[in-house]
Amino acid sequence: MNAPMERALRQATLDDKYEASEGLVYLTGTQALVRLPLMQRQRDLAAGLNTAGYITGYRGSPVGGYDLALTKARRQLEQHHVKFVPGVNEDLAATAIWGTQQTNLFPGAKYDGVFSIWYGKGPGVDRSGDVLRHANQAGTSPHGGVLAVAGDDHGAKSSTMAAQTDFIFSAVSMPVLAPATVQDYIDYGLQGFAMSRFTGLWVALKAVTDTIEVAGIVDVSPQRLSFVTPENVPMPEGGLNIRWPEVTFPQLEERLTRWKLPAALAWARANRLDRNVFGRADGEPARLGIVSTGKSWLDTMQALADLGIDDATAKAIGLRVYKVAMPWPLEPEGIREFCAGCDEVLVIEEKRSLIEAQLKEALYPLAQRPLVTGKNDEAGAMLLPEWGELTPALCARTIAARLRRLAASGPGVGDAKGGPLDAVLARCEARLALLDAKDKATAELVPAGDRIPYFCSGCPHNTSTRVPEGSRALAGIGCHYMAMWMDRDTATFTHMGGEGASWVGQAPFTETRHVFQNLGDGTYFHSGSLAIRLAVATKTPITYKILFNDAVAMTGGQQHDGPLTPRAIARQVAAEGVEKIVVVTDEPEKYPGGYFDSSIAVYHRSALDEVQRELREYPGVSVLIYDQTCAAEKRRRRKRGAFPDPQKRVFINEAVCEGCGDCGVQSNCVAVEPVETEFGRKRKINQSACNKDYSCVNGFCPSFVTVHGGKLRSGRTSPSKGQATAADASGTAVTAAAMPATRKTSIAASIAQGLPGAVLPAIDGSYALMITGIGGTGVVTIGQLLGMAAHLEGKAVT
Repeated sequence: MNAPMERALRQATLDDKYEASEGLVYLTGTQALVRLPLMQRQRDLAAGLNTAGYITGYRGSPVGGYDLALTKARRQLEQHHVKFVPGVNEDLAATAIWGTQQTNLFPGAKYDGVFSIWYGKGPGVDRSGDVLRHANQAGTSPHGGVLAVAGDDHGAKSSTMAAQTDFIFSAVSMPVLAPATVQDYIDYGLQGFAMSRFTGLWVALKAVTDTIEVAGIVDVSPQRLSFVTPENVPMPEGGLNIRWPEVTFPQLEERLTRWKLPAALAWARANRLDRNVFGRADGEPARLGIVSTGKSWLDTMQALADLGIDDATAKAIGLRVYKVAMPWPLEPEGIREFCAGCDEVLVIEEKRSLIEAQLKEALYPLAQRPLVTGKNDEAGAMLLPEWGELTPALCARTIAARLRRLAASGPGVGDAKGGPLDAVLARCEARLALLDAKDKATAELVPAGDRIPYFCSGCPHNTSTRVPEGSRALAGIGCHYMAMWMDRDTATFTHMGGEGASWVGQAPFTETRHVFQNLGDGTYFHSGSLAIRLAVATKTPITYKILFNDAVAMTGGQQHDGPLTPRAIARQVAAEGVEKIVVVTDEPEKYPGGYFDSSIAVYHRSALDEVQRELREYPGVSVLIYDQTCAAEKRRRRKRGAFPDPQKRVFINEAVCEGCGDCGVQSNCVAVEPVETEFGRKRKINQSACNKDYSCVNGFCPSFVTVHGGKLRSGRTSPSKGQATAADASGTAVTAAAMPATRKTSIAASIAQGLPGAVLPAIDGSYALMITGIGGTGVVTIGQLLGMAAHLEGKAVT
């Protein structure tokens, strides 16, 4: 039998995502944002401009790991004269961006202009409103331009509150672009820079999880995009870009509203940013027009596919879809052309209505206009909620309901009773029945229980967030926020940087004299130090527990954006007027006498309760600096050989353990696990999860065994540095790093020989795969491997 012919694979490398100069590349939305400034620099060079790039934002407010991806791509960024400089907080980062646009106002500029990218999550946009308003009114340089990338968390999955930054940006008069695909991040990003230069406006780029934390194939050919500069656009004296001396403040407002925003609409119109992408052409009669943007557009297209409505079917029943690239301000001419001839226009958008209100305003002056629905129907009944997140299933039900109403209202676009729309609706009902059946089956599943986020094994917060009996603590932004979900006498929280200020307002009106306030080191450096200044100024009794973990732990273990040590914190708060300062640490021996000022005592963490009891009696503001490195960061550094790795492991002798659980009480550690035996429930240490904090041995129990110098057996768990091993001829374990390449290949081949051959499905059109699992176990990696494999085989993949 002849072997199947192997398909020639596309030539590609992992560096293509940033270094390929044309063609198709496979990359994530985050990587697209890394590539974006490289492409802008290339376009400028081709146009005869010598420009540079600048990227900044707050590390603890990342957009899909953007800052980590930028750090990994530092070599490529430097080659293209793009600087990545993390900001201490979001508004200071935005102010630095403002400064880049001022560069060419003065002598000494090294480049023709600086194009810049600011990034931040929804809360970062909220807190930066003042600088965004000022900088946007001031403007951008003709060869610079600014993009503000906002990470919107519509479902409040990684934020304390759901965010919809569109309204913040519209309030400060910044145009908003809403990408739906990875390709859009490149295309809209380049459009945004060009629009920013033409209009003098900062341009926002809205990023949500469903559009940025995805991967797909992108065409990076430089000739793909060419921009049209609008003609006959009215201009004020001096133009639209930044200038100095500046005009008066009233003139700034007039220039923004009267000239800049109309120029943005003219740009959107000239370059057809918003367009009809599906179904009946503009100008033709249509029963239903659907308007959507960004992630909601993806939901809309999936909903139509779920209903069995393809492009040909849409044309037959009189349906068309308008994809809005710039939801604010909404370009009116294109949307009017789309709506002309429609019986009804349904606006599908998440959260509060942004497009729908503008659409109604654009259509209101017209003598003939369609019914506009979206959040509500014609009778005021709710169609699409203004809270939470939309789903394709909800969109499908809404679209079917509107088609059902149109069919009941009589024939249209040449239909007779029993025509195309009736036939399509019959198919839609059958498909909706499948959706309903799936929903019912899901509802009948017995919940396995919520996996509430918890501190990592060995996390410093397991100990540091405890308070003495009779006291209470306030939470704040950071991993320690989770203490509110535990039996820790911790309640209420504030926004980032407000930690403790709420107690200043509460203290005069309660008989409670004192509270503890948890404050992460990253938040302290970001803005939290100001709240301590307030407490000192108001003489409010409070103990700030500054949790120094040596990393921005919650968002990836990044370094602080500047030098920060326990000694520096101690000196800063002392200079602010705090007179009672103590340090508690798991390693007091690392601080010799004289390291801190003589008034500052250093204690072992075992004395935490005693120290806190003393501090709560102090009449003013006190600070406890709890110094212990983040457990997850310890693990990362140990894998790199950059952190001490004690050759000591803790085990529990199952025969001696009585299952009292005191080890778990003392350590609060998830690596202490229950194990069922014939003698009842006992405890064990999960050696894979253990981060060697050793606080579990404080349990009142004789069952603990410590092993010094031993290593876990290969095959069960990897060695201390997390390296794969194999045995050499003598049986000695050899790490993968020490193996010759031929040996690695041989091992891989022997493993592959023992695996059964894959049965590949026949693919007709598209094929969907779902990879499930818990984060950190390789779920994303498997998806990336499959995606790259499909790309190498010449398949489209997303």
